[in-house]
Amino acid sequence: MTAYPPDRRDFSRSAPVRLWEEGFASDPRHYYGALRAQGPVGWAELAPGVPAYVVTDRRAALDVLHDDETFSHDPRAWETTVPVDSPVLGMMRWRPNALFSDGAAHVRYRTTLIDVFDLVEPHDLRGRVHRAVRLLAGRIGPRGEADLVGDFARPLLALVLNDLFGLPDHEGDRLNESLGTMMEGGARAAEGEARYAQYVLELIAAKARTPGHDLPSRLLDHPARLTREEVTWQVFLTLGAGYEPTANLLSNTLSRILGNPAYYSTLTNGARPVLDAVVEVLHHETPLANYGIYYAREPVSFHGVWLRDAVPVVVSYGALGHFSEQEDTAGRHPNDASHLSWGAGPHACPVKQHTLLLVTEAIEQLTQWLPDLDPVLPRERLAWRPGPFHRSLTALPVRFSPRSPSSDQPSDQPGALS
Repeated sequence: MTAYPPDRRDFSRSAPVRLWEEGFASDPRHYYGALRAQGPVGWAELAPGVPAYVVTDRRAALDVLHDDETFSHDPRAWETTVPVDSPVLGMMRWRPNALFSDGAAHVRYRTTLIDVFDLVEPHDLRGRVHRAVRLLAGRIGPRGEADLVGDFARPLLALVLNDLFGLPDHEGDRLNESLGTMMEGGARAAEGEARYAQYVLELIAAKARTPGHDLPSRLLDHPARLTREEVTWQVFLTLGAGYEPTANLLSNTLSRILGNPAYYSTLTNGARPVLDAVVEVLHHETPLANYGIYYAREPVSFHGVWLRDAVPVVVSYGALGHFSEQEDTAGRHPNDASHLSWGAGPHACPVKQHTLLLVTEAIEQLTQWLPDLDPVLPRERLAWRPGPFHRSLTALPVRFSPRSPSSDQPSDQPGALS
């Protein structure tokens, strides 16, 4: 670890920037500016009485993400310092899965996830997305208006993920409601966590009784011989991580496209690939804004700040994107992956290619089927969901020429894991 000057800052007596306030959702740039004014590492609250260090500088962020000797993902020491009813515990409490583990345990869990997701071939995932788009477009098409968050992005992810995880389409509402409530970190967060945990427990129990060609069954049968409890928490992680951030990435990208008529016209005529818009969102409006959470293994000096142990160190991908947008005057290549939305180091996202395929395919299919989507509100008037962790639209209302399903649209038949 690099040595730092003795006049390091200790924030323990400073007023924190409150990321749990309603104002954070509507104007995160103001809060990120207040954090950056404190230096590469700022002092914040994730919930009332739950402080955290927030990293807003790219170099400092990379130092955290790549240094697994100084920083740990294990939150158990921190958990003893917060109230048992803290609204952020649902997102931050320790569970035996890849996200909250270090060292050999992390490698074991991560390897199983990579192995089972490698069984999902691109053509198979593409077919599942086409099926979901057709089902949803068939519902909204004749109406001539829709909310692309509530009527498309979120139910699409529920359809695709339930398909991959071996659940019927009608279970999507449970997944949507429970995860959304937990993610927002408000007064009902514990209720959402409990409902989502029950959802996963029922799923694993069903797959233990009757295995199928789905991801939980593959985990239960993996050579690493995970226990049923370990499989439960792996699914708890992957289903949640696959749903909320990807739904937000989808709706945030649609918002950027529709909010820029020149952008939208080039996408609908094929001149500009959807991936350009997705990467732009990952750079500047990342859906999982403040969820790179680490803990110093012991008190340490870091970029001029004295970090205490048992206090979260949050890599703010949202702040990094905001400041990179301010500073970005160079002509970056559209597919430049210099953003950190996938994380970096040992805990970098292991399924980013699946995510990119899902989102780009969904947008391409939707805009082909409904090529004249017209936003009802200007982008600056859209509302955002509360919560310290995500950047998530409340709604994205649009109008379009009514259209009924036709036989030339993608097949309703789901794919199968091979």
